[in-house]
Amino acid sequence: MALQDVCKWQAPDTLGLSPHLPQAGGWAVPQGCDPQTFLQTHGPRLAHGTTTLAFRFRHGVIAAADTRSSCGNYVACPASCKVIPVHQHLLGTTSGTSADCATWYRVLQRELRLRALREGQLPSVAGAAKLLSSMMSRYRGLDLCVATALCGWDHSGPALFYVYSDGTRLQGDIFSVGSGSPYAYGVLDRGYRYDMTTQEAYALARCAVAHATHRDAYSGGSVDLFHVRESGWEYVSRNDAWVLYSELRKPPELQKQDEEEASQACSGPATAQRAVEDGEASVRLVPGDSRLSAETETL
Repeated sequence: MALQDVCKWQAPDTLGLSPHLPQAGGWAVPQGCDPQTFLQTHGPRLAHGTTTLAFRFRHGVIAAADTRSSCGNYVACPASCKVIPVHQHLLGTTSGTSADCATWYRVLQRELRLRALREGQLPSVAGAAKLLSSMMSRYRGLDLCVATALCGWDHSGPALFYVYSDGTRLQGDIFSVGSGSPYAYGVLDRGYRYDMTTQEAYALARCAVAHATHRDAYSGGSVDLFHVRESGWEYVSRNDAWVLYSELRKPPELQKQDEEEASQACSGPATAQRAVEDGEASVRLVPGDSRLSAETETL
């Protein structure tokens, strides 16, 4: 009590709980302290990086990312998931501070769910991107670091938006975010076509992330691949990044020979044949594990 009297500080009212985050000026900080100056002076400066990408094509939206979470020179987690589902037809890649990305995606999930309950339907991908950018823009200057690509399918078809924590919102066909994005863009610019087949899109995404992880020290681990279709998003696969890069380095003759051997060894049902065509066993998440209830789509 004595310290509070000296500082003339009053604790915020905790009786009236609110589901919303406080405004930019509503955080409890010492008197005479500017949050932005304090963070610039005393805040930690830990180098971090990642490689995430997303692109739109004829059959939906592809999202891919590496799985290495770094904190300075330390690999905090080699198998993190940097693609976060929002609802059955919307997911997003995450780049920046992991805690900020996870927090704001939980906020976005809550706000979209509340709007669906009020209006009877989920907002479009453009509406979700506008909502996220407007919420984060109020915290500009507080060292918030969130860079995401929202990938979804709505009444207008496949859609892709880039949103940054300062309120930036862009619509496009190709986005790559993170320290490995220059290397990923080089592969995407060379091989991207809107009329690609699904297998060509999978191969392009894997190739772009694998090359980026080879050149970027802060990217690595595995390559997660997601596909947003009209029926909803699908978790396609997780492949080791070094194995993918090693396969890409093989001469075309050896690659063709490996494909022939794989096709001869596979004589099972159609599901097994599809796994061979993809290059690995396709992994699908159980709706109860990571997808929101389908009732959200039909309110």
